[in-house]
Amino acid sequence: MDRIKRWARQILAHLDIPLLSIVLVLMGIGLLTIYSATSADGFAKVDNQLVNMAVALAIMVAVSQTPPQKLMRFAVPLYVLGVVLLLGVALFGIVVNGSRRWLSLGFMRIQPSEIMKIAMPLMLAWYFHKYESVLQLKHFAIATGLLLLPVAFILKQPDLGTSILICASGFFVIFFAGLPWKIILGLGTLGAAALPFAWNLLHDYQRRRVLTLLDPSSDPLGAGYHIIQSTIAIGSGGPFGKGWLQGTQTHLEFLPEPHTDFIFAVFSEEWGLAGNVVLLILFSLLIGRCLLIAAAAPTLFSRLLAAAITGVLFIYAFVNMGMVSGILPVVGMPLPFISYGGTALVTLMLGIGMLMSIHTHRMLVKK
Repeated sequence: MDRIKRWARQILAHLDIPLLSIVLVLMGIGLLTIYSATSADGFAKVDNQLVNMAVALAIMVAVSQTPPQKLMRFAVPLYVLGVVLLLGVALFGIVVNGSRRWLSLGFMRIQPSEIMKIAMPLMLAWYFHKYESVLQLKHFAIATGLLLLPVAFILKQPDLGTSILICASGFFVIFFAGLPWKIILGLGTLGAAALPFAWNLLHDYQRRRVLTLLDPSSDPLGAGYHIIQSTIAIGSGGPFGKGWLQGTQTHLEFLPEPHTDFIFAVFSEEWGLAGNVVLLILFSLLIGRCLLIAAAAPTLFSRLLAAAITGVLFIYAFVNMGMVSGILPVVGMPLPFISYGGTALVTLMLGIGMLMSIHTHRMLVKK
């Protein structure tokens, strides 16, 4: 019994209770919203999500017990594995709905791009930590190359949403490592100048999404349907919403993908502006807690990794809410801890576990 108590205390010692509490509240909101969005199917989706949550929480606990020094050892092998698997997808991947994103291992299918969501910030944080004392401009150029290699593979699949997240995670690491503002402004200017050329590189459906964002009514039954229905749902919620299970856009099946990418519209219709304010406060508390952990991290590796994970959480929430609200193009990105799905939830909880590890394994820096 004493051994079990010591084991339990050791596990609890490496869990950040404020961070875990916010995540659990968001997950609870997610379960209620998933049930509302899929109530016609009974509890099937809720039961599946509970299993996803259990697996994700177990992974979070396991990672939180692992010191950042050990996490750093996985950076290079995980990155190399991710790139090799992405190459395998390009050569032998399975095509589903016009996209080549999955690799068959015989007994299961995997989506290697998900690995890069964690491998990329790990790799770049390790790289800048290794060269911290001799950091030069060439190191930022090499880091950019390490970032663009997997992103190029993912854009080819095509998977714009995942490529945005991986670009964001890598950029946050490079930025917080000390990339000079002159270079950032120069790259921004070059990027703006290259927009006409980038437009020609987009797939037809990606161009339609951008054009539909500007004028959804131009194709109300096609590309504009998602945005039109989601904005109707959000607007019809009013100040206090229609009530749980009372959303007409959802239950009359006007709203597309109500339990995954467009779950924010379901929540908004049922809980209104008041519910959205509560949700924004919860996400603000989540990001704020993550930033505090990043600021208190003792090493460059842990600071960069924590900052990148925090940035990715922000991008997840901002892009999803902006997409559903009609201010950003539809790119297929779930709402963190709320949308239905196992892969994204496991990836997010893996990041939360890393943040807890960074926070609870802090050591005094030797002078």
